[in-house]
Amino acid sequence: MSDDDSRVDEVAAELLSLPPSRFTAARNERAAAEGGAVGRRVAKLRKPTVAAWAVNLLVRDGQLGEAVELSRALHEAQEDLDAAELGRLGRQRRHLVVALARRAGELAAEAGSPLSGAMSDAVEKTVNAAVVDATAAAAVLTGRLVSAIDLAELRDGALGEAVAGSVPGELPRPAPTRDDLASRRARKAAERAVREAERAKADADRENAAADRRVDSATERATRARERVEGLRADLERAERDAAEAEDVLTQRTNAQIRALDAVRAAIEAVQRAEAARHEGSDR
Repeated sequence: MSDDDSRVDEVAAELLSLPPSRFTAARNERAAAEGGAVGRRVAKLRKPTVAAWAVNLLVRDGQLGEAVELSRALHEAQEDLDAAELGRLGRQRRHLVVALARRAGELAAEAGSPLSGAMSDAVEKTVNAAVVDATAAAAVLTGRLVSAIDLAELRDGALGEAVAGSVPGELPRPAPTRDDLASRRARKAAERAVREAERAKADADRENAAADRRVDSATERATRARERVEGLRADLERAERDAAEAEDVLTQRTNAQIRALDAVRAAIEAVQRAEAARHEGSDR
């Protein structure tokens, strides 16, 4: 890259971090100040869209480093065909993209240009492109975007249209040595073993909790049954006492009835004897 290229890139990065409403005037001033070939190239810089400017702010804020690291981790997981790791990283990527897009919106609002819904969507697509595509990441990390990037609509040469100044190639990725690969695979195997152990523990915890609930339920039912038995036993004891008292009363009343019958019979016999004696006296 020539010195002129480097200077144009430097000036472009500074200008494209300014609010779009200030870009044109600032660009013209810098073009005049730079003069020569650099000045002429600066004068041709395009005004950024608000979404592209917000992403440039995010780059200058240093918020995309984690996204790029995640992108590399995704590539490693794909190379190792690690489905579990891919799933975990995919979820992490979605959360990270949303968080970064939200941060870009905050930076834009702090700079006096809040993002609309459509602009926020464009920012999110651009951040996502940087996360999943190394070439897009290199372009975004220049901080010189003039338009948003959508991987679904990206065509050949489109990155050159989206970036002011020079267009970088794919972010370099260090080639892993055999020892690196072995170490990474061993680490992933250990991580899988840990995840499996954690899942087994979680399953055991759930089964233990279910067993505890079953024991608690059985204990509650046994307690209620004991309470019912104790209540029935008390009712039985009261019924037995009542029956004994009733039997005593019945015995007393039966004995009284027998005595009354004896008295009636005795009275009848006395009457009969008196009648007989009276008849004998009349016959004489």
